[in-house]
Amino acid sequence: MSELDRLRHAMRVTERPGGAIDLAAVMRDGRRLRTRRRVAGAGVATLAAGLAGVVVAVVVGALPNDPGTVERPPPVAVAPAPPTDGPATPPDPSATMPPTTAARTEPPPSPLGEVIDSGVRHGADQRVYYLVRVSVPGEPRVSIGLAAGRRAPNGTLTTDILVNDVEGSDRSPGFHQIGYDEGGSAAPVPAFGYFVGPAHRITGTVDGRQVAARLARWSADKQVVIFWFDPADLAPGDRLDGITARDGSNRRL
Repeated sequence: MSELDRLRHAMRVTERPGGAIDLAAVMRDGRRLRTRRRVAGAGVATLAAGLAGVVVAVVVGALPNDPGTVERPPPVAVAPAPPTDGPATPPDPSATMPPTTAARTEPPPSPLGEVIDSGVRHGADQRVYYLVRVSVPGEPRVSIGLAAGRRAPNGTLTTDILVNDVEGSDRSPGFHQIGYDEGGSAAPVPAFGYFVGPAHRITGTVDGRQVAARLARWSADKQVVIFWFDPADLAPGDRLDGITARDGSNRRL
């Protein structure tokens, strides 16, 4: 029943046979209807306010890609500020600098026995050969190496190339390591090496021709024969195709 119907009903029930209207009853029922309408109106306003609050909440907390959303930049991590309750500690310069390694200068190897003069000159320096002590891990029978060096007029030695065995025995019969100039020495070094045994002649072959080496025996062990090639016969850096040793009877060793 609508409110108008309710008002009409109230007017009918207050009618008297004489046709008089009970105005007090009509006014009382009318006040109840107006009060009911005001309460209903207040409820609608409250609901509207609640909806408005919901709308605001949706706008503020809008989802990404919403046209009404204002994009905010992502948070940026900020390093905490240093404490201010004491004096600042200056940075340690060693913490930001790489470690340094002190340069070590090793003395030249000391010759074992006599130094052999080859007769070749590099300016005022002599080309010399000499044996030195070496150590190879796990190879106790390798203890000597052969050096090609230069001797200055004041006697100072400079080592250009050092060769030695890396296994076995450095006194086993036959040829041992042969040194070649790879281009890194200050003065060209002809091919050289040593032979253990009664060698009286050593000949190298290169490009089909034979080149005789010059020989000298080590003062500490006469079985060790040091040989080298004259740079006029074999250019430094040229490698031999073969090498042979012969004894005093010209027998091949």
